[in-house]
Amino acid sequence: MTLDDLRVFTAVCRTSSLSAAARDLSCTQSAVSQHVKRLERELGLSLLERHTRGVVPTRAGRVLYAAVTEGLGCIDHALRRLEEVARAEGGSVRVTTGATTVRHFMSAAVVDFRRRFPQASIEFQTETSSRGCFDALTAGGVDLAWITLGPATGTIEQRPVVELPWSLAVSAADPLAAKAFLEPADLQDARLIGLPENSTSRQQLGTWLAESGIRPVFDTSVADWDTAILLAELGLGHAVVPALPAWSGPGHPDLRLIPIPALPALTAGWAVRRWDALAPLARAFAETVAHLCGTQAVVGQTRA
Repeated sequence: MTLDDLRVFTAVCRTSSLSAAARDLSCTQSAVSQHVKRLERELGLSLLERHTRGVVPTRAGRVLYAAVTEGLGCIDHALRRLEEVARAEGGSVRVTTGATTVRHFMSAAVVDFRRRFPQASIEFQTETSSRGCFDALTAGGVDLAWITLGPATGTIEQRPVVELPWSLAVSAADPLAAKAFLEPADLQDARLIGLPENSTSRQQLGTWLAESGIRPVFDTSVADWDTAILLAELGLGHAVVPALPAWSGPGHPDLRLIPIPALPALTAGWAVRRWDALAPLARAFAETVAHLCGTQAVVGQTRA
């Protein structure tokens, strides 16, 4: 078997589709099938089960997928470390995160990092959930993931960077806009704009509200916090969102962000495969973001 065979097999397991794997790898479905068949012939085992909606790994396939994912991630990481050694400070940092993260948490860090490492490149890969970020890390496709921190996992290390208090985004014309702060009870039966149900922040918010006996209705779903806040600013609903400095201040006269101090703050930060194995450039970028996020958080609290 070859590394290409194993890479193709992991792509098929990840996408649950031969055709989707072929698109991701820029090859034909027939070529993907041949790679999988070669593995099955060598191992003498069936690795995939065909279903009407795609393919799923067999028991043997799951064993191989788990081992290959871990192994290929380590190999790719080692190759990139060797490449960076050869290129000195001219390597790259690959980051996966949500669509609006760079604007809120990394813009100053990107400028500072580029000034200090002018030959280095930064590659951003957008994911819609923490689970997608974890998958990219496990597969070795990225160095760092900026996520909403959740329960610890066995293969990914998480490190908190910034805590984000919750607030209710409303239009300045809304009756709630005059309140200095809100209690969770004020959200009872509220109809809210929210992130998808599978997002970590939405799950944590739902859990915390439920513990207070509050069960609001999320009748509008959006992909990111910025869209939720914009819709609230336009008077199209209410949104419980983290306090993001970019939305405070005179630039948004029609928006009010009303604190909800009784809700536990949301924690955002870094996730990596192993901190002690992180490449020097990736570590430098992570530390730069953490330092400047702390500064930004202090400024945001002072303005409030």
